[in-house]
Amino acid sequence: MAKTSIRTESLSYAYPDGWKVLSNLSFEIAPGHTVALVGANGCGKTTLLWLIAGLLEAESGSIYIDEIRLDRGSVRPLQRKLGLAFQHPDDQLFMATVRQDVEFGPHNAGYPEAEIARRAAEAMTRTACLHLADRPPYRLSGGEKRMVSLATLLATDAEILLLDEPTNALDPKSRRNTINLLRELDHTKLIATHDLDMALDLCDEVIVLHRGTITARGPSREILSNGPLLKEAGLELPLSLQR
Repeated sequence: MAKTSIRTESLSYAYPDGWKVLSNLSFEIAPGHTVALVGANGCGKTTLLWLIAGLLEAESGSIYIDEIRLDRGSVRPLQRKLGLAFQHPDDQLFMATVRQDVEFGPHNAGYPEAEIARRAAEAMTRTACLHLADRPPYRLSGGEKRMVSLATLLATDAEILLLDEPTNALDPKSRRNTINLLRELDHTKLIATHDLDMALDLCDEVIVLHRGTITARGPSREILSNGPLLKEAGLELPLSLQR
């Protein structure tokens, strides 16, 4: 798979009521790297993912995908390189069956039926949910829904995965399965999460957001073992590092 970079320059965003949730964010994620985006509730993690996915338009600043600026003219072709998994899979799974949900992306991209079926089967096999193909999504467990939501991304041409709380509300087994799958994927990944143990286990680097700005960035263990830094951002040490 071709690997794709993300870069932002002086990125800012304000909600319609005037609240500036993100201010002057500049960072780069190298192709194939996995980066955690951490911070307290309301710090702008989800908003940043939506901006990079082209679902929101920045107030100011720029986003570059493989050095191509994301704007109204480039957003549609660039979105084919981007896969966004919502925090709640129920917001993403809306078709009558799992198979139809996984086929939705390649179908919209205009692939022939045989290629759509191949991509869907491959994605469901990779996420261990092929046996669920004919089930309605609302009948699935939380862990199964999470795997299906990831399958919907893997069936497309996405080279960047934007993942919003991928381990949220999962039981220990489903959480471990999700982490193992994400580790196997060679996509560029930006993961918004409160699961700091997952970030420590999985991610190359961590970006800390606090009050709409980046207050720290660095290797996962370096950032996530810094208690005072995390406390300043409204976070605690990962459980595995607490004594």
